[in-house]
Amino acid sequence: MKLEHSPKVAVVTGAGRGIGKAIAESLASSGHTVICVSKNPSSCGAVADAITAAGGKAVAKAVDVSDANAVAAVCEEILKEYGCVDILVNNAGITKDGLVMRMTDEDWSDVLQTNLSSAFYWVKGFLRPMTKKRWGRIVNISSVTGVQGNAGQANYAAAKAGLIGLTKALAREFATRSITVNAVAPGFITTDMTAVLPEEVQQKIKSAIPLARFGAPEDIAATVNFLCSENAGYITGQCFSVDGGMAM
Repeated sequence: MKLEHSPKVAVVTGAGRGIGKAIAESLASSGHTVICVSKNPSSCGAVADAITAAGGKAVAKAVDVSDANAVAAVCEEILKEYGCVDILVNNAGITKDGLVMRMTDEDWSDVLQTNLSSAFYWVKGFLRPMTKKRWGRIVNISSVTGVQGNAGQANYAAAKAGLIGLTKALAREFATRSITVNAVAPGFITTDMTAVLPEEVQQKIKSAIPLARFGAPEDIAATVNFLCSENAGYITGQCFSVDGGMAM
């Protein structure tokens, strides 16, 4: 099936590196104007500059996605400039791993705020114009950890599982407005996070993956790009595992 796109305005959070960077680049390559969001202005700025240098359209917005007021302000700023955001990819996330007995309240709340509550803030900021336009694509980046859990990551697993629940609720609320809402659950992807794992740990993880290798950020970006296309208009409320078969 040939992917079909008409140029849209897309916002990608956590776009400064890794999976978010790949998603931003993929959407831009399809002709969309991409607003690259991250907390670090230099990282999202570098991604936007690279997209522009390659002939795409992109700008950067530095914002702490865990801050509801900051997100509301930048949403208002974006809508004033572009009128509507057609595509929203909630990818921003952090980890603060630890066993529950040792996990601090701060580590719990920081991960929930950044990984889950932020998605609610962005959706709330952009949904009204989407409903008026009667077209929209929202993709929430969950994780294999949100699907099957992982010891030492109770906060991360809870947030990523929460994104799946949020996805399904939003899909039911806004289907009549032709807004689709889906989730993508990556497995172990070659990023800065996995690069720091010791070689023996990486090999142990790979032994639990049926395809016996880590994925690439582009694997996730390709799935997201499809879900944001016209061809995915009859898909909503789903969670797509892109994990080499881990969560079969």
